[in-house]
Amino acid sequence: MSAKKKELPLLKNISISDAGSEGQAIAKIDDLVVFVEGAVPGDVVDVKLTRKKKNYAQGKAVFLHSYSDKRSEPFCEHFGICGGCKWQNMNYEWQLHYKQKQVTDNLLRIGKIKLPVSKAILASPKQKYYRNKLEFTFSNKMWLTDEEIGTGNVFDSRDALGFHIPKMFDKILDIKNCYLQSEPSNSIRLALKKFALSNGFTFYNIREHKGLLRNVIIRTASTGEVMLIVCFGEQDNGGIEKVMNFLYQSFPQLTALMYTVNLKINDSISDQVILPYKKKSYITEKMEGLAFRISPKSFYQTNSEQAYALYKTVRDFSGLTGNETVYDLYTGTGTIANFIAKNAKKVIGIEYISDAVEDAKINSELNNISNTQFYSGDIKDVLNAAFVTTNGNPDVIITDPPRNGMHEDVVNRILEIAPNRLVYVSCNPATQARDLTLLSSKYCVEKIQPVDMFPQTHHVENVLLLVLNQEFLKT
Repeated sequence: MSAKKKELPLLKNISISDAGSEGQAIAKIDDLVVFVEGAVPGDVVDVKLTRKKKNYAQGKAVFLHSYSDKRSEPFCEHFGICGGCKWQNMNYEWQLHYKQKQVTDNLLRIGKIKLPVSKAILASPKQKYYRNKLEFTFSNKMWLTDEEIGTGNVFDSRDALGFHIPKMFDKILDIKNCYLQSEPSNSIRLALKKFALSNGFTFYNIREHKGLLRNVIIRTASTGEVMLIVCFGEQDNGGIEKVMNFLYQSFPQLTALMYTVNLKINDSISDQVILPYKKKSYITEKMEGLAFRISPKSFYQTNSEQAYALYKTVRDFSGLTGNETVYDLYTGTGTIANFIAKNAKKVIGIEYISDAVEDAKINSELNNISNTQFYSGDIKDVLNAAFVTTNGNPDVIITDPPRNGMHEDVVNRILEIAPNRLVYVSCNPATQARDLTLLSSKYCVEKIQPVDMFPQTHHVENVLLLVLNQEFLKT
């Protein structure tokens, strides 16, 4: 007979002192750090512990004794369940405060180097409807809320179209209205679900890997163009045609309408063939007179207006006069490379996704930009001595890696190449700070600019300008 698991205690009248990672609040009780869900700094709460270790614990606020003046009333009915906008209950000015603090704390705690005073974080003009891309998931295992369970009703249908419940890969919260993406996003999702139910189409079961309707991706642009991609889980040509024709007829404003049949276990469509349906296969974003073609697999910053602020910061930090050779690492579809090209002698972009490189080349052609070149491949392999000899030693390197930061080999290659200026864009200040520790052997940080790309969340983008130390400039 197994030993009964020890029940963790309820901590009473706990003062929340800070905001931490993953959208959690922080309380400190003697030497114990407690990460708390459902609270904001300044709250006094009772915390039910869910996990206890030697130096930290995790828990959930179950009763509020007093409310913080930093609180804001959540505007979404799904707040606290879907997990997508964990800071909706915090005033936006305080969200910015804690994002800026997150950047500084990570750079100091992990980077452990001398830093200049950070520039004030750039606020997002929109705190709602700011995303240009959302992915919704079909499931026949709808998550039932406490309120729904409390009704005692029997739910004959558990079909849902919405977001994954945090830490539960097979449970989907059915979304009634989402404040992240502007219309026609909500209308498309609701109409598609209604049509699917009325026609008896099966919703995907991720455990059994069967069901016709699997995912739907909606992409929008500031130009007003809209892309819709439907991912099917079965090769049912009749059902696919019926769904796609319904969308084609119901939403004539769609610029691009596409679909794919994904029979793999994972949801990624990066390795799938995506087929157009009676529409174009791309949408176009515009910025400073430049046009950027966005195809189904293209990466583009998910907050279009803030992307402009981010790219202007990168251009400013690069200090270009028109005579520089610039390397743009992790160039994606070449948005940064093409955006700065008019200010440089030439820009060399490297990206490991070959489809994105083709988009980058097309974007240069669309804008009559002739001083860019793009290469595909793993950056740690492409960026070697022969590559630098062929393309010229860069005066500036711009790097915008994924959340896990740069491979150590890439960092070491940058140190060997030693450009005068290095502009490091990151969506994860912790891994940026880790890389900064290595780069600090030759570089010092001259400027720090946080950018809020994701209101109502703890996520923050950060741009660093690193310059070569004076002793290396003399050699």
